[in-house]
Amino acid sequence: MATHAKNHDYHILPPSIWPFMGSVGAFAMLFGATLWMHGSGPWLFLIGLAAVLYVMFAWWSEVVAESQAGDHTPVVRIGLRYGFIMFIMSEVMFFAAWFWSFFKSAMYPMYEYVGTTYEKPEIVPVDAFHLPLINTLILLCSGAAVTWAHHALVHENNRRDLRNGLLLAVILGVLFTVLQAYEYWHLIRDVGWTFGQEKFYSSFFMATGFHGFHVIIGTIFLFICWLRAGAGHFTPERHIGFEAAAWYWHFVDVVWLFLFFAVYIWGQVGLAG
Repeated sequence: MATHAKNHDYHILPPSIWPFMGSVGAFAMLFGATLWMHGSGPWLFLIGLAAVLYVMFAWWSEVVAESQAGDHTPVVRIGLRYGFIMFIMSEVMFFAAWFWSFFKSAMYPMYEYVGTTYEKPEIVPVDAFHLPLINTLILLCSGAAVTWAHHALVHENNRRDLRNGLLLAVILGVLFTVLQAYEYWHLIRDVGWTFGQEKFYSSFFMATGFHGFHVIIGTIFLFICWLRAGAGHFTPERHIGFEAAAWYWHFVDVVWLFLFFAVYIWGQVGLAG
């Protein structure tokens, strides 16, 4: 028995099928999306999406079980933090591409012909100080609620405020998504914006749409943390899952602030003004 005793802080993972299954699902989703854009229907994309979602649920369930079993030692938690920081950095570069596309199409649009005369793009700005401002305040309040929950756990070990803060953040995240969907409905139905109609509009929908998708993911992330907090999974010393969710949510907050000032305020005052 002594020869099999663990004498290190690392977690040696057993062989797992989830990386392979996740790769297959992601490939099917990407290939299916390409076929869908060429008129072959969304079925392969949906099958790949279902596979990816199942892998996420199963794999992360195992990670939670490993955490509860005590396998997430201080060394392992450092590795998890570094891994999540690298993920956030990749997300930063992802959104940087959409900002680049937005600024490029807004300041120097290119059309079918080649010429030397700049033609200002046709822009129908969104009122930045209506729904976008309300959504900004909602998202900032949700970030404050997550910080409240984190402070309650780490500094006070107050599980009641931990759950209340997480629940408030989840409710505000859902409210943000509802208002964003209403804004899209208004722009498409009343203003006449169409995805693909012009590069500026497409960049707007892709940048804000992908941010909205991240808000949905972050809301689910926080809701899972709320459930785990109710089950007593987090302690002031061991809460890496909640810490990752908080980092992700604050990243979503910061991206939205950039979107609000660049796409909405600059698009309204600087370009259309």
